[in-house]
Amino acid sequence: VVFFVLAEAVPKTYAVLYPERAALATARATSALVRFPPLRLISEGLIGLTNWVVPGKGLDKGPFVSEQELLGIVEAAADDDVIEHEERRLIESIIEFGDTIAREVMVPRPDIVFLHVNDTVTTALDVAIAEGYSRLPVLADDEDDVTGVAYTKDLMKAEREGHGSQVVGDLVRAVRFVPENKPVARLMREMQAEKFHLAMVADEYGGVAGLVTLEDCLEELVGDIVDEYDTEEAEVQRLPDGDYLIDGGAGVSDINELLDIQLPDDDWDTVGGFVFGTLGHVPHQGEHVDFGGWRFAAEVVDGRRVRRLRVGVSPRWTDRTDDDGDRDRASGTKADPAGAS
Repeated sequence: VVFFVLAEAVPKTYAVLYPERAALATARATSALVRFPPLRLISEGLIGLTNWVVPGKGLDKGPFVSEQELLGIVEAAADDDVIEHEERRLIESIIEFGDTIAREVMVPRPDIVFLHVNDTVTTALDVAIAEGYSRLPVLADDEDDVTGVAYTKDLMKAEREGHGSQVVGDLVRAVRFVPENKPVARLMREMQAEKFHLAMVADEYGGVAGLVTLEDCLEELVGDIVDEYDTEEAEVQRLPDGDYLIDGGAGVSDINELLDIQLPDDDWDTVGGFVFGTLGHVPHQGEHVDFGGWRFAAEVVDGRRVRRLRVGVSPRWTDRTDDDGDRDRASGTKADPAGAS
């Protein structure tokens, strides 16, 4: 009664109900105890002994909370309505942001709109207006020789001044190159500090792998930023029959979260790359891979690229019905090479 009720339950309950009163009432006593030298020495010695017996991240740092534990705390807080679900998503994005690299957010090489260094200002401006971009990379004769970036505002100014026949190469501005594995958090800080909004992503052989913008970095934190001129199709569409129509460029991590499975992402970043890599050849329309109870079928193939996939429950999977009538689908099944057909 004395220790549990009077010393534990009652004070803690009171502090939870009246935090400000409890803090003010105990502040002076707590401050005096913290500053009391013998108690400080004893407590530091006990903490050091504990860290030596059960080490955390170094003896001087003590116990720590892992990312998974922190994500669990955030999820529990959202379920208990302590924080809003929008706040939960933002916190999760911030935690995962530190592990994101440029390759995961870049616009891939096939989707980049290039200008040629010998294009005229008028031609370049027509391309910029048609595509709706304010900055376009400029290529020389070599496909991987990006000489710089042409700004639409520079092209418009030259056109208004009567220099429409001038070549774009005279107006290009310097462009940054970053490696594929550069952390997005560090890249965004560099963009802010050095005031550039676009960088070319180079692979380990020096070739152009893609393009990343400041907007791409921000979208990793706050989600897609769509303006009134964007006409992009939804990355994931739910069909009337319950299947999903998924963009081939959708990230593996996003699809894992959507379907509650564990697609491997060591050798590819997109769900189209997963199908391509698992099959071992360019898929034809209708070819599929079965994984974790789901069937990933190539719906639209453009050249060597899987543009869209149809994802539905695999016919090979046996559904089990529990007492509530819900289907119980296991997740995380390893890829079955025989499932590719």
